[in-house]
Amino acid sequence: MKRLLLLITLALAGCTAKAAPKVLTVCADPNNLPFSNRAGEGFENRIAGIVARDMGREVRYVWWAQRRGYVRNTLGEQKCDIWPGVASGVEMVATTRPYYRSTYVFVTRADRDLKGLTLDDPRLRKLSIGVQMVGDDAMNTPPAHALAARGMTSNVRGFMLYGDYTKPNPPAEIVRAVADHKVDVALVWGPLAGYFAKMSPVQLRIERVTPWLDNAQWPMVYDISMGVRKYDPAFQQKVETILARRKGEIDKVLDRYGVPRVG
Repeated sequence: MKRLLLLITLALAGCTAKAAPKVLTVCADPNNLPFSNRAGEGFENRIAGIVARDMGREVRYVWWAQRRGYVRNTLGEQKCDIWPGVASGVEMVATTRPYYRSTYVFVTRADRDLKGLTLDDPRLRKLSIGVQMVGDDAMNTPPAHALAARGMTSNVRGFMLYGDYTKPNPPAEIVRAVADHKVDVALVWGPLAGYFAKMSPVQLRIERVTPWLDNAQWPMVYDISMGVRKYDPAFQQKVETILARRKGEIDKVLDRYGVPRVG
C-alpha cells in the first residue's frame, strides 16, 4: 500500500511539473517607451512576446531602469535570458544578428521651412538645436560630438538621454520641445523620434541625419540586436533563428511604432 501511494505521488508530481509553463525571462526598463514599459506597451515588449511564443514559452520580466549598472544587474548576474534591444557587437553581452537598423534623425515641425537639413547645413548655426546627452562628454551621443566638433555649442540645448525618471516616458521631452517651439530642431535616436512624432498633436518632420558617419568616428546609424548571456551559443543561435523566421511579423511591429529603418 505504501508503495502504491508513493507511485501515485510521484506520478502526480510529474504531471504538475509537466504542466508548469516554460518561461523566457526578459530584462527590460519599466518606463522607457517606445521600447518597453511595465504595461507591456513597447515594441520591445511585443517582439519579446513573438520570440517567446515561437519558443513555446511565457514571458517573465526582470525590471531594471536602463542606467549605469543595467547589464551587470540583469544579464551579467544571469537574472534574465534576453535584452530585446542593444547595439550589435557591444562587448558586455553576446548579441544576435541584427533584426533592424536605425538612424539618428532630425526632428522639425512640418510647418517650418527646414526640410533637408544635414550636419553641415549652414542653417543649423542660426537655429536652436536640441540634442540627446549622456552627461560625460567622453560618452556623449554621436550627434552631440558632431555638433561640438563644428563649434555649435551656444545654440545647443542638451536633453538627458534618460530624462526625468519620475515622469512617464522621460525620453519624450526632446520631441515635445520641437512641437512646443522650445527648440527649432532636435537630433534624436530614430525609434524614439518616430514613435513620439506619431503621438504629437503637431505634425512633425522626421529626416535622417547625414552624413551617416561623421569624422570617420561618429556613426549616426546602428544595427540593433537582442542581447543574450555570454557563453551560451546554442541559445543565441536559437534566438537568431526565430528572429529570421518571424522577420515579417517583427517588421510589422516596427512599422506600427514608427521606427525608421535604413538598409
